[in-house]
Amino acid sequence: MAGGITDTGELYSPYVGLIYMFNLIVGTGALTMPKAFATAGWLVSLILIMFLGFMSYMTTTFVMEAMAAANAQLRWKRMEKHKEDDDDDSSSGVSDSDVLLPDSYERSETRPILSVQRRGAPNIFEITERVEMGQMASMFFNKVGVNLFYFCIIIYLYGDLAIYAAAVPVSLMQVTCSVSSNNSYSVEDGSKYNDTAKCWGPIRRIDAYRIYLAAFTVLLGPFTFFNVQKTKYLQIVTSLMRWIAFVIMIIFALIRIAKGHGEGQPPLAQLSGIRNLFGVCVYSFMCQHSLPSLITPISKKKHVNKLVLLDYILILGFYVLLSFTAIYCFLNGTLMDMYTLNFTNGQIVPYAFLRYFLGLFPVFTISTNFPIIAVTLRNNWKTLFHREGGTYPWVVDRIFFPIITLIPPLLVAFCTHDLESLVGITGAYAGNGIQYIIPAFLAYCSRKDTQLVFGTGTINQHLSPFRHTFWIGFVLLWGLFCFLFVTANIILSETQL
Repeated sequence: MAGGITDTGELYSPYVGLIYMFNLIVGTGALTMPKAFATAGWLVSLILIMFLGFMSYMTTTFVMEAMAAANAQLRWKRMEKHKEDDDDDSSSGVSDSDVLLPDSYERSETRPILSVQRRGAPNIFEITERVEMGQMASMFFNKVGVNLFYFCIIIYLYGDLAIYAAAVPVSLMQVTCSVSSNNSYSVEDGSKYNDTAKCWGPIRRIDAYRIYLAAFTVLLGPFTFFNVQKTKYLQIVTSLMRWIAFVIMIIFALIRIAKGHGEGQPPLAQLSGIRNLFGVCVYSFMCQHSLPSLITPISKKKHVNKLVLLDYILILGFYVLLSFTAIYCFLNGTLMDMYTLNFTNGQIVPYAFLRYFLGLFPVFTISTNFPIIAVTLRNNWKTLFHREGGTYPWVVDRIFFPIITLIPPLLVAFCTHDLESLVGITGAYAGNGIQYIIPAFLAYCSRKDTQLVFGTGTINQHLSPFRHTFWIGFVLLWGLFCFLFVTANIILSETQL
């Protein structure tokens, strides 16, 4: 399709789109949320997650509005080009009196906008082309804005890869070291296990972690040098595994609480834990960068805002259920960075198969996502430095870009496996930009461009419910406040050590 950089993909119903969005949002961040709830207190956690869920929904509607505006501009440019071609070619035989069929998309594009809309053709703001956030940034931002966008999304993807690179070796180390020590490790031992404790003979836990990290790098790192595609069946399998794991954890936590064995005594509020909670919540509601892939293939978008709102309500309820069952089931100090590891103890889950499944759950699901995120980051690096009409030498294209994609997150994972901090920092900084700052500016700039091109009377059918300029300013102020708050909190925490 002219004007589009990527294909729209196979169409699906609005409810299938709702399921896809749910599966995308509910991922690794959900596994680190219970510990963040415990450290920040249940009341402040509940208030903050509800507010951040609302903010994320608002900026999601901003991105969808910008997608519609981008589609309108691409469509308008094609219409103008067709009009010029018709003027140059008088033998085209097309007159303004021709009847336009409502479903004849290409015919309608050769007519002026007012003529198209009078005849009942598809609205010019209909989202039919997949316009990625990078393309929208190029359309609506200046050069500085585009570079800042790519900087933000690259940092976020680096954080994602570091989290994935640490989560898989941590899960493997916890499960195998527990088995080798005859299940001597348990949740009662505390979430911060001793890195120097023995795992296999003279091999310490930290050594086992680094061995698994090296194996992870050797097995999955090479995919960064090639192109990989997420298949439909892979998505179905990983989604099924995710839901089975989450349901098992909620059920066993509820059973333990119902039997009176729940040990959790979460505080009401603990300000020192808000920084990590904020980052985890932002990370756990992240979907804005993938909205073009999710929203564009939806066949009927008339009520898409309401469906997205329903999705956010369901996700919020799920997060609250998962986190509250966790903080009342386990002692605060025993909640693991990766919540699945709390269920590797025989006293919690009596069935060995389920213990291994939950312990290794992050290994299967995260490993399938790592190559996809790595290739996405590599392509963003290429796009950032690409010049019109230019090409990269083979060494730069096939060696340099994959290496600068892989090395930084692997070094971070080698130095630390503190998943809560990794998720918190990634969400609090890069996630802050992608979820709040960029969508707000996209909405503001796309509205200005729409008025300039189409006039003030033109109505974008996908205009955000938060259409007043106040909401854009509110989001930007909130993003700035979050950045300053997290930075100040980190500095104060370091000075107190």
